[in-house]
Amino acid sequence: MKILITGSNGMVARAAIAHCTAIGDEVIGIRRSEVDISDRDAVFSAIKNTNPDAVINCAAYTDVDGAEANQEACYKANAEGVENLALASRMADAAFVTISTDYVFDGLNNIFYTQRDTPNPQGIYAKSKLEGEIRARNAYARSTIVRTGWIFGHGGTNFLSAMNTLLAAGKSIKVIRDSYGTPTFANDLAIRLRELAEADLPCTFHIINSGEGTSYSGFAGKVCEIGGFDRSLVQKISKNDLKRAAPRPVNSKLACVLSGRLGFSPLQHWEKALESFLASPK
Repeated sequence: MKILITGSNGMVARAAIAHCTAIGDEVIGIRRSEVDISDRDAVFSAIKNTNPDAVINCAAYTDVDGAEANQEACYKANAEGVENLALASRMADAAFVTISTDYVFDGLNNIFYTQRDTPNPQGIYAKSKLEGEIRARNAYARSTIVRTGWIFGHGGTNFLSAMNTLLAAGKSIKVIRDSYGTPTFANDLAIRLRELAEADLPCTFHIINSGEGTSYSGFAGKVCEIGGFDRSLVQKISKNDLKRAAPRPVNSKLACVLSGRLGFSPLQHWEKALESFLASPK
């Protein structure tokens, strides 16, 4: 396949580019400095010039707290940009896969969220991502929405990806004990994104690694266990101890009611994925 991947300097995009290239795809990666996805003309030009079989959108505004003060920039990337890519993919008759977030849910559920649950985003970032889902579906019936969350991987700068580096340097970390999610290894997510691009199924999928999920402190504990790090460096705190601008769901654990029925195998358990991540730092 010829696949165009946006946000090519990001963690998930780099994993997707590496995987697609390894299996023989022709991959075109574009970064924001090359094409701003909120610029419709630039998006149409890029897709017309490359004529891909599939477009995988990994570009996003991801500063959850910053979004509260930068609503316009957030919506331009997460809503307008997604719509532009969907429209351009329709023009090119290409499959379109775009990444959304577990934050579209309010977190009041104490079990897994599935596609049967009604989104109720709380912060600007979360609202913009749901708006992107809606715009993608309205613009192009072949849009595939992938909700995921708690992503960790090589080259990531987010907290889950950086814990091992901080602990290895002997630095103490504060981890929230009372917020819960389903960790997702970027490499595993990338493989599934490619599979969904080929399957070309216009559905909403919840893509996460297997397991019952965990808290941030639970994740940190497993990092210490697997990596042999000093547990005394991990300080457990409450979510209320952090004065953050944006609200976040207390529980954003995801489960998918479609993947198995459509023939997709579950991703490996997140603890096994974490072992792989820690065993091969890059």
